[in-house]
Amino acid sequence: MELVILCSIILLLLLVFTMLRKIVVNKQRCNKPPSPPSLPLIGHLHLLKEPLNQTLQALSAKYGDILLLRLGVRKVLLVTSPAAVEECFTKNDIVFANRPSTLSTKHFSYNYTTISIAPYGDHWRNLRRLAAMEIFLPTRIAIFTSTRRKELLLLLNELSCDSEKNCGWIKVDLKSKFIELAFNVLSMTIAGKRYYGDNVEDAEEARRVRFIMREMLEYSGNTNLGDLLPILQWVDFQGLEKRFAALMEKLDRFLQDLVNERRGALSETTMIDRLLSLQEDDPGYYTDEIIKGIILVLLVAGTDTMSISMEWAMALLLNNPEAMKKIKSEIDAHVPADRLLSEEDLPKLTYLNKVIAETLRLYPPVPFLIPHEASGDCKVGGYDVEKGTMLLVNIWAIHRDPRLWEEPDKFLPERHGGREEEGFMLPFGSGRRKCPGGGIATRVLGLTLGTMIQVLEWERVSDELVDMTEGTGFSIPKVLPLEALCKPRILEFAIERDC
Repeated sequence: MELVILCSIILLLLLVFTMLRKIVVNKQRCNKPPSPPSLPLIGHLHLLKEPLNQTLQALSAKYGDILLLRLGVRKVLLVTSPAAVEECFTKNDIVFANRPSTLSTKHFSYNYTTISIAPYGDHWRNLRRLAAMEIFLPTRIAIFTSTRRKELLLLLNELSCDSEKNCGWIKVDLKSKFIELAFNVLSMTIAGKRYYGDNVEDAEEARRVRFIMREMLEYSGNTNLGDLLPILQWVDFQGLEKRFAALMEKLDRFLQDLVNERRGALSETTMIDRLLSLQEDDPGYYTDEIIKGIILVLLVAGTDTMSISMEWAMALLLNNPEAMKKIKSEIDAHVPADRLLSEEDLPKLTYLNKVIAETLRLYPPVPFLIPHEASGDCKVGGYDVEKGTMLLVNIWAIHRDPRLWEEPDKFLPERHGGREEEGFMLPFGSGRRKCPGGGIATRVLGLTLGTMIQVLEWERVSDELVDMTEGTGFSIPKVLPLEALCKPRILEFAIERDC
């Protein structure tokens, strides 16, 4: 009996020894990326400080371009190396085609069904195909050329009339004007409705919706401790669950009203009309919720990124008046003196396009690509990355890396478009989840900047340079709203004014 017990103990010890040896060997074989010293339970959460893009840039400079962070229970692969980014979105493109689930993405994506957040699979592929064929196809974009032009002309008419009434220079809050322009362009394209301007009945509703959208983006860009320490979700530690649900309820009501107003329209003149026609053919798939999810992404992401990029571009030009003069001269040389600039002129305006590229380098629409999540184990830069690891690409840091760019913090449009172009840029992402709206965004940006410079004279409100301090959140807004002085240029043609 004692011999049996002794043998059992020996076998148990051998089994434990074998398991421990296997664990040690596996750990030795696993080549994890470098990682800063961490604290128990919270990992590296104590290192996160605003502005996050600059804090993580400093960590990468100290510990490496491929860095493993532990934020509570979540593992994060932080990448600031162009070679590693390309590897993630080429060799490991399918592995990183998923999105991590968070409390904000659950509430703000109709339960993970929108194109930007949906898991990689059949539903996402259907949405991506829909976006390519029905929204961002060049012929579809061309259909709404007149809409974009009309909204811009309305803004120019307003500024010209205000200048005429004040007999010269006027001060303009460009931040609000760019938000209104972007929102009107998108709302007219999507639903055939204007929300800003004279004789608009729904201006107050638009302001409420814009506030909700801004708050939604701020929550999406901020760290939610419940996502990183799940035990806090049990008690809704920060009260975010209720806040997110209330915000989404208000936004959903607005989107549903847009859909209902276009239901039964006699012609397909808006994007909602086209989506509703698809719903008639396949009501089981193209539900109101799917349609609202598409509208939500376009309105929220489009308004924010377009208006912020316009504001940064104009701020850079006001601080660099020589660059604005070059754009003006280029437009005068390539656009006939008897008409306004059009979208067809943009390919000829090479310096304007360089200014846009340099703006997107210095101030990309979002400082980090929307996070990805590894659906399986993989290797990046020779390091082992475990399934479930979140991928975070700091494009703000890549765009300002002195190893990639000469004088990276300076505004130098000339650095783009040369034979030996420096650097590495991906302002709209890369791989399967790349933003499909990058082309139309740069087109609207070019048309807006070019036409405003063609028609109006611009100056700073004082001799001091425009403050370029960056804000925080999902995107990179200016901390101080941009103001400028303007007055109409003397041109051979006159804008048709309605004062």
